Amino acid sequence: MNTNKANTVKTSLKVSVLASMIALAISGCQNTDTSEQRAEQDKRVKVAKTEELKRQQYEQERVVVTGQRINANAKERSVSLYDAALPAPQAPAMWQQPEVNREQYQHFDDSGIFLAKEQPVSTFSIDVDTGSYSNVRRMLNDGYLPPEDAVRLEEFVNYFNYDYQTPDSTEQPFAVNTHVFSAPWNSNAYLMEIGIKGYEPEKQELPPSNLVYLIDVSGSMNSEDKLGLVKKSLKLLAQESSDQDKISIVVYAGASGVVLEPTKGNDRMAIEQALDRLSAGGSTNGGAGIELAYKLAEQAFIKDGINRVILTTDGDFNVGTVNREQLIDLVERKRESGISFTTLGFGRGNYNEHLMEQLADKGNGNYGYIDSLQEARKLLVEQRAGTLMTIAKDVKIQVEFNPQVVAEYRLLGYENRALNREDFNNDKVDAGEIGAGHTVTALYEVVLVGSEGRRVDELRYGEREAQQQKLADEAALVKLRYKMPDEDDSKLISHVIDRKQFSQSNAAAGDRQFAASVAGFAQLLRGGRYLNGWDWQQAIELAQTSKGADKDGYRGEMIQLMKMAQLLDGQNDQADGQVSNQ
Repeated sequence: MNTNKANTVKTSLKVSVLASMIALAISGCQNTDTSEQRAEQDKRVKVAKTEELKRQQYEQERVVVTGQRINANAKERSVSLYDAALPAPQAPAMWQQPEVNREQYQHFDDSGIFLAKEQPVSTFSIDVDTGSYSNVRRMLNDGYLPPEDAVRLEEFVNYFNYDYQTPDSTEQPFAVNTHVFSAPWNSNAYLMEIGIKGYEPEKQELPPSNLVYLIDVSGSMNSEDKLGLVKKSLKLLAQESSDQDKISIVVYAGASGVVLEPTKGNDRMAIEQALDRLSAGGSTNGGAGIELAYKLAEQAFIKDGINRVILTTDGDFNVGTVNREQLIDLVERKRESGISFTTLGFGRGNYNEHLMEQLADKGNGNYGYIDSLQEARKLLVEQRAGTLMTIAKDVKIQVEFNPQVVAEYRLLGYENRALNREDFNNDKVDAGEIGAGHTVTALYEVVLVGSEGRRVDELRYGEREAQQQKLADEAALVKLRYKMPDEDDSKLISHVIDRKQFSQSNAAAGDRQFAASVAGFAQLLRGGRYLNGWDWQQAIELAQTSKGADKDGYRGEMIQLMKMAQLLDGQNDQADGQVSNQ
């Protein structure tokens, strides 16, 4: 009996242990299944979050900040018009402040000296841009000398206004002024000045404008001297607009979008709110932005009005159409639509000035660099008419020197505006535009026949030409060709410079002296190859004695910049001396 009980207990224990083991096994399997399910679920959640983040980032890049996004919920009209400009979604590129200076400038050599007997004709396109001066000002204020290729002499001289005779109406869009005076850096040479002053209408006479602000909002613009200054600058421009004007805003980063449809220029709140909402992020697809801006400008086109795209950027295009020649070709094709293209540069470190200047040139517009709100006021408020309203296009200058009077000549600046002699009469060749009220100055350094100032020796076996008596008193013939803004055939203006204007007693005075000091400033920054030892102190003294009234202070500011450049140049000389001594 006891044995049976014992067996029964043993059997019960075995059953209990086996049941427990089975239960534990089942529980373990259930736990394993639950862990795998949780892991799979976590994975799905993580993927979903990643996809949602990418989508949000893409939407932010697509239209960075706007009161009316271009997305699936946008108006059907907007989608059908602009979807072609929107590339496929992509993750935004991360941007970091460049550690090295990646600024880009077009290389050029100073204009050389030409013998009037061998090459009597000089031909070039006018240039009203001023971006080189304000960009160099930024560098000097930052405490370093600019690279030589950043210095374009004509843009230094044309930064300032001079007291030239002006035309009375747009029927004669500009007046031509000529002066001759002694060259400050060469007592045996003269400066021959050709000054053009454009007709300047009253503010109320400006035609209505259709302006498209094309704003770079990529990651490289994320600083106060870039996008921050862009917003403030464009607000100044908008404040001068009326209800007859239209303003639109297009932005681009990795993709492009419309932030503000064409809006009346006096709707300040809508325009300023659209600007205030902008922020920077992503890569830079400038080509797509340009295409979209032109589409919007064509949509809001004003016949007989001002139609212009205004690009604000550091020029650092890095996705989409990034080839400089392709971008220039794009703008060159679009200018046939009657829409001009202005570029305003901002920022430092990665600034592509070469591209900015070329885009404006080929787009029948102008190029400026904005380094401060004061410069924005000068370009967009004080010179609003000149910046926006073109009064003459494809303006070319050709000077023929009389080799019986002039031995040598040198054009100061305009190196990248040189044209072939035959281009002057070819209306198919593009040239520069003059805006309302613009002043354009060109300076030639001229040495007369028989002067001790000649830099090139006479040829021993050169043929002596018989002097033509009736032309003996002419030193040079100045010719200008230009087209009216809405015409395709050019008009010609001719002006003779007499030999008697070349006189040692014909000393420079006032504006003439100041223009010469500005030209000297630019040449010193480029190494002063042709200045015969004329130095910084002499340039500064010349500018000081010819500063004049200087109502806005721009001339006085230049004198301070000259002093800064003198100091920095001296430091470089000392450093070079220490290196050579070692």
